[in-house]
Amino acid sequence: MSVDSFLHSASPLAGALTPIHAPDKAHGWWRSAVIYQVYPRSFRDMNGDGIGDFAGITAEMPQLAELDVDAVWLSPFYRSPQRDAGYDVSDYCDVDPIFGTLGDFDGMVAEANRLGLRVIVDLVPNHCSDQHRDFQAALAAGPGSPERDMFIFRDGQGAEGNEPPNNWESHFGGSAWTRITEPDGTPGQWYLHLFDSSQPDFNWDNQAVHAEFERILRFWLDRGVSGFRVDVAHALVKAPGLPAWGGRADGSSSDGFPGHEAPMFGQPALHDIYRAWRRILEEYGPDRILCAEANVDPLPRLANWVRPDEMHQAFNFPYLHAGLDLPRLRHIVTESLTSLDAVGAPSTWVLSNHDVVRHATRFGYAWSGPRDGDGIGPQDPQPDEELGRARAAAASLFMLGLPGGAYIYQGEELGLPDGIDIPDHQRQDPTFARTGGARLGRDGCRVPLPWKASERHSGFGDGDAPWLPQPESFAKLARDAQAGDPSSHLNLYRRMLNARRELDLGRGSLSWAEEWCTASSLAFLNGDILVVMNVGSDPLELPAGEVVLRSSSPSGYGEDDRRFALGSGETVWLRIPVEGTEG
Repeated sequence: MSVDSFLHSASPLAGALTPIHAPDKAHGWWRSAVIYQVYPRSFRDMNGDGIGDFAGITAEMPQLAELDVDAVWLSPFYRSPQRDAGYDVSDYCDVDPIFGTLGDFDGMVAEANRLGLRVIVDLVPNHCSDQHRDFQAALAAGPGSPERDMFIFRDGQGAEGNEPPNNWESHFGGSAWTRITEPDGTPGQWYLHLFDSSQPDFNWDNQAVHAEFERILRFWLDRGVSGFRVDVAHALVKAPGLPAWGGRADGSSSDGFPGHEAPMFGQPALHDIYRAWRRILEEYGPDRILCAEANVDPLPRLANWVRPDEMHQAFNFPYLHAGLDLPRLRHIVTESLTSLDAVGAPSTWVLSNHDVVRHATRFGYAWSGPRDGDGIGPQDPQPDEELGRARAAAASLFMLGLPGGAYIYQGEELGLPDGIDIPDHQRQDPTFARTGGARLGRDGCRVPLPWKASERHSGFGDGDAPWLPQPESFAKLARDAQAGDPSSHLNLYRRMLNARRELDLGRGSLSWAEEWCTASSLAFLNGDILVVMNVGSDPLELPAGEVVLRSSSPSGYGEDDRRFALGSGETVWLRIPVEGTEG
């Protein structure tokens, strides 16, 4: 069905409409799924060592099923020295002992499946740990060896080779190159690491690397996982010759350096890798998925990652970064849906994850808030927690009304803020160390969850102190403290996720409701549900209709026509009569 045919251009109550996206009739559970991200070390600690584990995830899996999500995505749990919270993998086919065993993993998957939940695991194919057996073999074998060709080693520049091979910078600060000492004790080659020096990049020009990761995919598919979230999926292949780059280390566009020209990201050969992976997943059935963490711009380039024979989904970073900038938000939603519709793929939506300041904190500023990944410390301007939480509720209600898939990050259903008062000696993000503290890093959004307000460590675990300290405010936001309060953030999430499923909004349509798209509000129609978000300071009077869900109590109802005013920082879902809808 074309966009033009699915809806007339006007609705008696919604007003003039601009159709963007038709209802989705294609097969695939992921196309409308809500996927809940679990950061294992911060979810629940059952053995008392201060770090979350598989036993904790398994024990609390019913809480996730009760949220009415479709799947759980696990951040890395592989064997690792934990220099970068598990994104430095030393063995891709084993569980790190801090989380448990492979048997514990299998038990967790079985419990998820019993509850009707799928399990997706993080895969980190761009780099591994410097303790990985293949990298240790590369160090021992010497220049020009097949072992060294598994990674990106180069001779240095200058007469003595004392300068890095090029000017690339690490995402975590400093050079993206580290020089080694050769087996004979002499200064040697340099190896590339787009992240920490403990995370050498694989050489994806080597077919042996391809074969190794195809083996890893099959290992986890054989254990029943429903798919993979692919870490920095746009970075595996580097441009031939490794040319210099004067733009941002993360490849985002900047003046004079458009992101599509970054030589370490988005190279054409990547797509053949993911086509091969897609074929492997299809051997296991039609419902295993690949989701790309591909931070590419401009947004239409994202469609290249989700063509019918490649990835099933890609994270929508432009949406995450848009905040509450309404013109930008409208443009990104429109461009996302039209670009991905062109290749038959669903869009995804996300507001928080383990790499950015939580949106309940970001939205607590009158200005745009901190730069993603930099974190907030006690010496920085402080957010207004109550304002941030109210705006977070409004933004979440808006996002979950959109058609497509959605990702939510553990704890956002509780309205958790970032941890701000983390002593320097407890910070663990490598960004903090590599920048000498200039960037605090991502520890604040990774603070362990509160489960029970009156228990030690707010119920995260009853043994050692959590690996990162919890803010004082976490106790009052604990899951059990919110469970019995109908107006709590948790119960808002429960209601809106349940309503999203019942109304099938993930499979729905989108038309902008022009009368309600103003300088201070943004509105769209999904089927017969009108979603309106008001970020202005004044109340917004809305049309008659059945209130399906709202972020907080409306500021006033009309007695006869059921009209009401939407307060500042509120979002509403209204069911209204719509003529001309199909399907």
